[in-house]
Amino acid sequence: MNFKSLEVFYWVVNFSSFNKAAAKLHTTQPAVSQRIAALEKELGIKALDRTSRAVKLTAKGRVLYGYAERFMALHSEMMMKVAEEQAISGVIRLGVAETIVHTWLVEFLEQCRKRYPNVIIDFVVDITPTLRENLKSGELDMAFLLGPLNDDVLIEKPLCSYELNFLSAPSLKVGKEPLSNSEVARHPLITFPKRTYPYTFLHRELTTPEHGAPRIFTNWSLSTIVRMAEDGYGVCVVPRLAVAKEVAQGRLKVRRAQMQLRDLSFAVAYAPGSDQQTKEALSELAGEIARASSAGNPRGRKKARL
Repeated sequence: MNFKSLEVFYWVVNFSSFNKAAAKLHTTQPAVSQRIAALEKELGIKALDRTSRAVKLTAKGRVLYGYAERFMALHSEMMMKVAEEQAISGVIRLGVAETIVHTWLVEFLEQCRKRYPNVIIDFVVDITPTLRENLKSGELDMAFLLGPLNDDVLIEKPLCSYELNFLSAPSLKVGKEPLSNSEVARHPLITFPKRTYPYTFLHRELTTPEHGAPRIFTNWSLSTIVRMAEDGYGVCVVPRLAVAKEVAQGRLKVRRAQMQLRDLSFAVAYAPGSDQQTKEALSELAGEIARASSAGNPRGRKKARL
């Protein structure tokens, strides 16, 4: 028995799929099946119940999985403590929320190329719920997304928090600033979807018995939110740093309000595994750049989704 066999077993159980484990390990499904069969033969046990389509652990398999988890964690710890930067390598499939694209993603990619030349990053931009699902299914290795959340499957670490602001087209007549709650509620509000902090907070604070709930239009696309605000449709609630270019160019104006908004937080998330030392190294780099980004200016980016 060797570490590779335990790693294969670990990923098969984590993904509940031989095919997904094979894709993760850059091998074939038959090779994964052979590894599992050889492991079971050497230990003299049946680790997986093959009587159903789903991957299920036997009683002995559950014990073995506990040891596999410990081996994986120990391997990652060892690599982080003794490996040189040149040992940080591999292909990392990275998912990114759009706010990060508009702030510090390019800086992260540039610094990663310089510091870890043996790492190849393939990144996609998508909405946070999809990024989270793809992390759990093994389609992504890491993601920068809204969070962190208490998740038993993923490791999540805080990256940065951005101040939320009310912004609108300069031509929109919003009232005397700082705006009262009633003045804010007079206009359509444009922000992120119902599961996010901005929506839940605005809905709670601005709903009254006399006037009911405020008009809140939601979208995961930061670009869509900003475009609607620029066109004068209403007041958007987004991180100012993500729209610094629009503010500097006079396309959006920050509106002062009596209401105090909490910062919008982002995290790095990834599943534990044999490549954890690479993920941890990239997480530390992302944290450094994210914390420094609050003092810099974001760069314009192509249209994407949060």
